[in-house]
Amino acid sequence: MRTSFLLSPYDEFERPMKARTTMRAPMRILLAIAVLVGLGCSPQTTSIQRTATPRAAARWVMLPFSNYSETPQAGERVEAILDTLLRKQGVAQLDRYPALKEDDAHLIISERQRYDESLAWAQQQHFDYGVSGSVGEWRYKSGLEGDPAVGVTVRIVELSTNKVVWSATGTRDDGDTVSGAALRLLDSMVRDLLGS
Repeated sequence: MRTSFLLSPYDEFERPMKARTTMRAPMRILLAIAVLVGLGCSPQTTSIQRTATPRAAARWVMLPFSNYSETPQAGERVEAILDTLLRKQGVAQLDRYPALKEDDAHLIISERQRYDESLAWAQQQHFDYGVSGSVGEWRYKSGLEGDPAVGVTVRIVELSTNKVVWSATGTRDDGDTVSGAALRLLDSMVRDLLGS
């Protein structure tokens, strides 16, 4: 006895469509992952150079950070963040370069001169390491609604030889605020610096 089934005119097309959709779901996920990896979705880029590992127990001094961004006092903001992060990672003896007196301010004509004077002072005080660097970017990409963008270079100078023993350049463009992006970027740098 032969049994016959009544098929909807759509049955013929629905089954292959369902099979194709089911097969395509994993392919879509794999494609999305490939695109994200290909685009380099990492919000952070860091390049690090090391000739020696600085000792956390040594005497450190924070030297001026040059500010090449369009944001006033971005260098001082980086210095303040680094001060906290270095202490958190075990640098107990960390001093700062002396603040300029108002009557001396007119003598400082460039970022480079300010750094050179602070470096000479630090060497006279017999510090072991000086922390310095520059800020290249400190802003929101397009107004306050845009993503934050930070670009920083950090250098550790062995003051007895005036040689750079560790340096890192990094950028970060994620998070809610510029300060938050800078904190995460600098934290990753300091962890590499002191090996934690």
